[in-house]
Amino acid sequence: MGDNLDVTASSPGDAPRTVVHLMRHGEVDNPHGILYGRLPGYHLSPLGQEMATRVAEHLRDHAIRHLVSSPLERAQQTAAPVGEILGLPVETDERIIEASNHFEGVTVGGGPNWLRRPRHWHRLHNPLRPSWGEPYRKIAARMAEAVEDARAAAEGHEALLVSHQLPIWTLRRTIEGRRLWHDPRRRQCSLASLTSITFIGSEPTRLDYSEPAGDLLQRARPGAGA
Repeated sequence: MGDNLDVTASSPGDAPRTVVHLMRHGEVDNPHGILYGRLPGYHLSPLGQEMATRVAEHLRDHAIRHLVSSPLERAQQTAAPVGEILGLPVETDERIIEASNHFEGVTVGGGPNWLRRPRHWHRLHNPLRPSWGEPYRKIAARMAEAVEDARAAAEGHEALLVSHQLPIWTLRRTIEGRRLWHDPRRRQCSLASLTSITFIGSEPTRLDYSEPAGDLLQRARPGAGA
């Protein structure tokens, strides 16, 4: 699957071409449907490990020179097969961590009833910010900084950053010039997917989306993402 979007009209023809891939981690072992966010102790399921290996094989012949992961366990485990195949160390960057969320630790697998609890209501008054977690603009800013550093480190080649759905999707909407508030159900950022930004010099000129492990998604459990 691919979705190719031209995000700028023109760019210098003699500047180096660099690609920064943003990979979402694989499926997480989360049988109780916990909204885990930044909570420690959430690791890849066997299917998630299979997804990570699949993407690593897909990237084997790519010119990746810089490999970075979110500090959370599920992202580190997803990055590991890529590092092994390409012989690259996995660096850690706090700027590509999952968004903070007031509802971390809440069980959401059983349905939306937890939203009816009065103690949560003051966190739900502004979906445009959002009021329940890290502001979208802050997420976009830290992700953009991390991507720019990765672009500079891999200039003329490729870089891979392993992150999480909301940060990746927020950055994509920023690059595309769309409003940051959105319906989470319409995010195009599946487990182990790649959102790839092509730069000519320092200017983003193309955005591509692909799912190298797409055939494995049908086996994923609801609530195993984020």
